[in-house]
Amino acid sequence: MPGIVGLITKMPRDWAEPQLLRMVAALRHEPCYTTGTWIDHSSGVYVGWAARKHSFSDGMPLCNERGDIVLLFSGEEFSEPGTALRLRERGHSVKLGGPSYLVHVYEEDPTFPANLNGRFHGLLIDRIRGITTLFNDRYGMHRIYYHESKEALYFAAEAKTILAVRPELRKVDPRGLGEFISCGCVLENRSLFTDVHVLPPASAWVFRDGSIERKGLYFQPCEWENQEPLEPQSYYRELRDVFTRNLPRYFDGQERIGISLTGGLDTRMIMAWGKFSPDSFPCYTFRGAYRDSQDVTIGRTVAKFCKQPYEVIHVGKEFLSRFPHYAERSVHLTDGCVEVSRAPVLYANERAAEIAPVRMTGNYGSEVLRTVRAFKPVKPTPGLFRPEVLPQIDAASETYAGLTQTHPVTFAAFRQAPWHHWGLLALEQTQLSPRSPYLDNELVRTAFRAPLTLGNTIFDDNEDCLRLIADGNAALRRIRTDRGLGSSRTPSGAIARGLLEFTFKAEYAYDYGMPQWVARVDRILSPLHLERLFLGRHKYYHFRVWYRDELSKYVQEMLLDSRTLSRPYIEPKALQMMVQGHLKGNRNYTSEIHKVLTLELLHRLFVDSR
Repeated sequence: MPGIVGLITKMPRDWAEPQLLRMVAALRHEPCYTTGTWIDHSSGVYVGWAARKHSFSDGMPLCNERGDIVLLFSGEEFSEPGTALRLRERGHSVKLGGPSYLVHVYEEDPTFPANLNGRFHGLLIDRIRGITTLFNDRYGMHRIYYHESKEALYFAAEAKTILAVRPELRKVDPRGLGEFISCGCVLENRSLFTDVHVLPPASAWVFRDGSIERKGLYFQPCEWENQEPLEPQSYYRELRDVFTRNLPRYFDGQERIGISLTGGLDTRMIMAWGKFSPDSFPCYTFRGAYRDSQDVTIGRTVAKFCKQPYEVIHVGKEFLSRFPHYAERSVHLTDGCVEVSRAPVLYANERAAEIAPVRMTGNYGSEVLRTVRAFKPVKPTPGLFRPEVLPQIDAASETYAGLTQTHPVTFAAFRQAPWHHWGLLALEQTQLSPRSPYLDNELVRTAFRAPLTLGNTIFDDNEDCLRLIADGNAALRRIRTDRGLGSSRTPSGAIARGLLEFTFKAEYAYDYGMPQWVARVDRILSPLHLERLFLGRHKYYHFRVWYRDELSKYVQEMLLDSRTLSRPYIEPKALQMMVQGHLKGNRNYTSEIHKVLTLELLHRLFVDSR
């Protein structure tokens, strides 16, 4: 993943520099990445970077005219329009259309980086003041891992780069393991590896003479939580004003932008207010092997109404033939933060990058504006994990419960997004630059002012989203969503909504959510291939069937291997029974296979390899 790596230390250069070079080498995953290093031995700073060629953060480091302020920046920043031009008018040497203005923002703004807007992290060296500042965005979405040793503080966009130089850290953290098994992610800025942590959101850590001076935060969610809620009409007007005013800045830049369309509300709001010229932004949707999904059908219609080119990215036989490669690579690229079930995402984003290097999405819209909970603790199947692991799994549920006792937007933007959503984002940004307007600072601040009803914003009923679409483009409002929202209030509209809801739930039941008794019936009726009636209508990947059929050999080779069965957290007999039952087709253990496959790859890639 593009980002920065390095160490801050008082140790000699001949000790520190070789480690920096190994860290940078471990960060370069694609031929399209550019890399480099910058060293200031006198201040104990050793930093390197990887960036996708021609991206916003290509061309590091940034320096002011005197060379006494140096900035290493990764990610993207969406500043107020005209910022670069105003800085140039004030006498700064600024190149329009790139990140060079950022180093001058620091010179002008004593609160830097508090007023930056985007997904980023960076290291700033101020030789005048003799300090170095390690910082990230206020949501922690451009992740920085760190490890503190007696010799140095290590920091990196990927945990694996720290493991490359500190092999003694190649151990799975028990608490992180329990949270990953229960919640699908690690909570509270921990990681899966012992003594490797995640920099908290909105951090600005200051170093002097090779050692830490202050671990500071430049923002806390309570600053927005304490705003007065607005009345419904006032809130809608404020939200519409903020969304429509700030959306254009997310379409600025020199790189080609593709729009990833779905059948939901969030990309529709973007299209309704984009006001694009014809044929200016290629649109696409991911499709599975069975049929055009609702996302494809609706995405094609939306693109046609907006007069934009459209194509479908197929995830089918080619992907399945290379599943072992994509499964392993997904776990490796994200340091184990996504399950192998996300391997189709890596494949699809490789194809998307061929269309455009920037991918505009509606990600985080439902979470921020409608406070949708995207994850929760799930108890594992009894008997799969050994008793000594269960207390950590139970503790994860307690931790999660405590974390939810906060404002719903705080949970969505400052906890769910950087912990649960980060792995998927990290996977996508190894291939391209994902963008979304729904973590815009002003938009999130406005979402905190939504009228609250029983602890949830009134946006939860989707009506204001539909209204926002109608105000931007009435024709797009008339196109129903993949779940039937926006259908007419006639009997036929109600029937359409009911049918779509039925097919959505039926697809879930015929995929990973199939109950065990239904799996037994489905096995008896297998010659009829009933799954073909339902699969592919809403999703483009179908692992219950894939594990049973096309991927059965891989599942057997991985999960029935002696190494897997000997892991200290697995009950081998239970795992064997689950694998055999699933492959026969009379049981459904899709979720369990996801989890154990991911953990096994994590061990082989990061723990055993030491």
